[in-house]
Amino acid sequence: MTAPQASHHKHTSLPYYTGRARINLDAITHNVATIRDRVHVRSPHTHVMAVVKSNAYGHGLIESARAAVAGGATWLGTAQASEALELRQAGITERILTWLNTPHSDFDPLLEHDIDVSVANPHAVHAVIAAAQRVSRRARVHLKVDTGMGRNGYTVEHMNEIVQPLIAADHAGHISWVGIWSHLACADEPGHEVNQQQVAAFDAAIAYAQAAGARFEVRHLANSAAALTNPHAYYDLVRVGLAMYGLSPAPEVGDSAYFGLRPAMTLEADIATLKELPAGHGVSYSHQYTTPTSTVLAVVPLGYGDGIPRHVSGTRATGGLGAPITIAGQRYRISGRVCMDQFMVDLGPETAAHAGDTAVLFGDSARGEPSADEWAEIAGTISYEIVTRLSERVPRIYTHTDATTS
Repeated sequence: MTAPQASHHKHTSLPYYTGRARINLDAITHNVATIRDRVHVRSPHTHVMAVVKSNAYGHGLIESARAAVAGGATWLGTAQASEALELRQAGITERILTWLNTPHSDFDPLLEHDIDVSVANPHAVHAVIAAAQRVSRRARVHLKVDTGMGRNGYTVEHMNEIVQPLIAADHAGHISWVGIWSHLACADEPGHEVNQQQVAAFDAAIAYAQAAGARFEVRHLANSAAALTNPHAYYDLVRVGLAMYGLSPAPEVGDSAYFGLRPAMTLEADIATLKELPAGHGVSYSHQYTTPTSTVLAVVPLGYGDGIPRHVSGTRATGGLGAPITIAGQRYRISGRVCMDQFMVDLGPETAAHAGDTAVLFGDSARGEPSADEWAEIAGTISYEIVTRLSERVPRIYTHTDATTS
């Protein structure tokens, strides 16, 4: 067994912190391999891109990237250029695509570090070509097409405005065509008619660009949900984000276990205080919760400063009870408002818990722990946000087993 490691962005050692996110890297490796194998049943030559943007959805950029590669990912994807460069600086050599840029973006270091770039508008095209001329290297370009998401990318009707300059730059030796890609808006609803419309629009975009002279190594459209539910969207590459961290990208279809995924993150904290309170005692700001009987109250030292959503608070509308947590093997719910650094839990008049015991906020439901999906439902959001919003100040502890202690 590999010993757990503590890690935190730009720090090599940490003082004690009251909570931690335990990241099971074997789970990430397992999830990527599971998705790869599922895709290869229908499309044996389709590659897997592990999307590690936003600090790998809160799980840790470098560690998660390496775990994904161990599971069979041959590409890595980031939103920000800084993330892509950090991967290269860590010695990761797999193909990397980064896709968010503005008119102020600097493409030079990306090209110098052999990082693929996405172009979605004319200013990006001209900036990439200029960078390629400055650094005397061909830019590896992926053309982003808006097939119906209404977000980044050029629509098929206006593609000529960016395709023609790229064709000329290819002939001049400044760029290399690598990919064409788009993003599905309703992949988490496999039967939605928009999915078929977007596949058709993507096919039309590919045909147009190829007729103009573009030649693509990879065409990619599928995100996690499509990789698990829609073989028509596989093409040459699938981009796996949420699912690689073991969370279901299509909860209306099935949970993590349904898709054979294992949640990688377990968020926990050490109970700071246990104390007795009488019946009728208000708890936390605005007294949204009042103790119904004499009871034992636990103070859990994580709060919205750590990324715990205030929307998982217990309010009067919910009887003062919020998101579920487990303490000493028993399930409870947050009592009253979540504060910046802590929240409270009513344990009832009899409890086996002690100060210093571990409270599990969310983790793997297969172990009886609350899930990020449960938290998301209470917060009125999605599991993506629950894990991604976890603050940088919360240490990530990396393990290679399902054990939650070393």
